[in-house]
Amino acid sequence: MARIKTVYSCGECGGQSPKWQGQCPHCGAWNTLTETTVAPPSANPRFQTWTAAASPVQRLSEVQAEELPRTPSGIDELDRVLGGGIVRGAVILLGGDPGIGKSTLLLQALSSLGATKKVLYVSGEESPQQIALRASRLAVDPGRVHLLAEIRMEAILATLQAEAPEVAVIDSIQTLYTEAVTSAPGSVSQVRECAAQLTRVAKQSGTTILLVGHVTKEGAIAGPRVLEHIVDTVLYFEGDAHSSYRMVRAIKNRFGAANELGVFAMTERGLKGVSNPSAIFLSSYRDDVPGSCVLVTQEGSRPLLVEVQALVDDAHGFQPKRLAVGLEQNRLAMLMAVLHRHAGVAVFDQDVFLNAVGGVKIGEPAADLAVVLAMVSSLRDQPLPDKLVVFGEIGLSGEVRPVARGQERLKEAAKLGFTRAIVPSANRPRQPIDGMEVIAVERLAEAVDYCRG
Repeated sequence: MARIKTVYSCGECGGQSPKWQGQCPHCGAWNTLTETTVAPPSANPRFQTWTAAASPVQRLSEVQAEELPRTPSGIDELDRVLGGGIVRGAVILLGGDPGIGKSTLLLQALSSLGATKKVLYVSGEESPQQIALRASRLAVDPGRVHLLAEIRMEAILATLQAEAPEVAVIDSIQTLYTEAVTSAPGSVSQVRECAAQLTRVAKQSGTTILLVGHVTKEGAIAGPRVLEHIVDTVLYFEGDAHSSYRMVRAIKNRFGAANELGVFAMTERGLKGVSNPSAIFLSSYRDDVPGSCVLVTQEGSRPLLVEVQALVDDAHGFQPKRLAVGLEQNRLAMLMAVLHRHAGVAVFDQDVFLNAVGGVKIGEPAADLAVVLAMVSSLRDQPLPDKLVVFGEIGLSGEVRPVARGQERLKEAAKLGFTRAIVPSANRPRQPIDGMEVIAVERLAEAVDYCRG
């Protein structure tokens, strides 16, 4: 009998080590090595590597570029994130916290697609009875969806070949196992091999496969990072599980733009798309509250208005506290230093707390100006001018740098009733916007002085 070899695989990069170590020698991640078993290569001549014939090549100019046809999923916000709909033969990975709505969203999408296409739901976590209860609660048509409760990869591949569905959901990739690998389901080697086999089937048969992925406590999709490289599209669920609103963001998309954002509301009948999310994030906004500033951020192709709140208070401990929720915390210290050096406002001895209302996460530097003005407003206990929106990146020398798509941001703010805007000088609109007074600034001090009145 062949001796089984034990190796330690990294959950981040998939690299292997002969012994356990606290730090992965390949990517440097800590505490990511897990024990897996690897069978030795077979001595059967059928599995030996032979020299293959060269494949034909062609010039890139000889390849005819064509737009891939898309099929709407029936959920507008999901189609927005996917770039217009699902593509034949694509592999889509959807990750998120437990209970945030991954299975609910995909079951709703399958029910809608089932009206015109043959669809298959493969469940490795829930029984058919549990899925039937969810379908009844969501009021979807159960007759449109074919169901398979299986975790063995060989049985799933045989079913995909026999049934030939046009769209298939695998819930979830971490529960599957293949007999070709001896490790347990969810291990690095199992997840990598199962994902590779499903990807090959999708490309060969044209079946669109949607994979559900578990996430770690840090929020990243569990398993090797190569899993995100294999698939065509990676979607992440965002938002507070205690809130009724959910956001799906495209981190990677080979068939569309990345960083697109879809907003959903969780109701008794499942997830419903929100066509105007700015109105939701500003539903409780008041102009006369100190420390509140409205930012016009850009999420993919969609301008989005978000309220940024700041609380600046006297520090009661030995070291002032710094906390940012939904905003990039590493930029907070830099913005405080720029505010002191170039605007003469010192907050280094104050506790500073920042929050992006609604659970949305803002990663673009265009939020810098809104963060600074919210801090100044809270420090002085003075509200900002009413009906005001801002955006702009702040440099270390105190300049206000331009951001992309400034005209679209201003038009979205005017549509929602805002009448004033502080923008970088380079983002000054070429033509006046009806009902909108645009204040163009080049330096941070100019914006602070305007808000001071």
